[in-house]
Amino acid sequence: MRLSTFSDYSLRLLMYLGAQPDRLATIAEIAAGHGISESHLMKVAHQLGRGGFIETVRGKGGGLRLAMAANEIVLGEVIRHTESDFNLVECFASNASCRIQGACCLNSILDQAVKALFQVLDRYTLADLLVNPQGLIPLQAATAHDPGRLSGG
Repeated sequence: MRLSTFSDYSLRLLMYLGAQPDRLATIAEIAAGHGISESHLMKVAHQLGRGGFIETVRGKGGGLRLAMAANEIVLGEVIRHTESDFNLVECFASNASCRIQGACCLNSILDQAVKALFQVLDRYTLADLLVNPQGLIPLQAATAHDPGRLSGG
């Protein structure tokens, strides 16, 4: 199983915002810092906003911020919100057409594995990912926000 790029970017965006809770961040700075497309990151931000994880502030000086405290954002909830398909094999789907479905117990084992994954993810919050918050801000993004950071000014 592999998380989608969408989920990866969602977690990166949340970690970026969580690392700097006292300021608004822009799509442009986050995208530049991570070397990802602004348009793709806008879709990610929109979906996280719809899920209640982040909020946007419009206008001059606007940007993104967490919609709740980092310790209230459960990783399992984020992944459930950003991933659309946990059917690891065809027989998980409601319209499965596997010829050995009646005799095979692989789907039961994999179902247990997915449940175990979420049991672990549900024990952790965004706050658990913020142990080294400054290390979570890529250098390009930090200097875009504070050009004096490298020059010591």
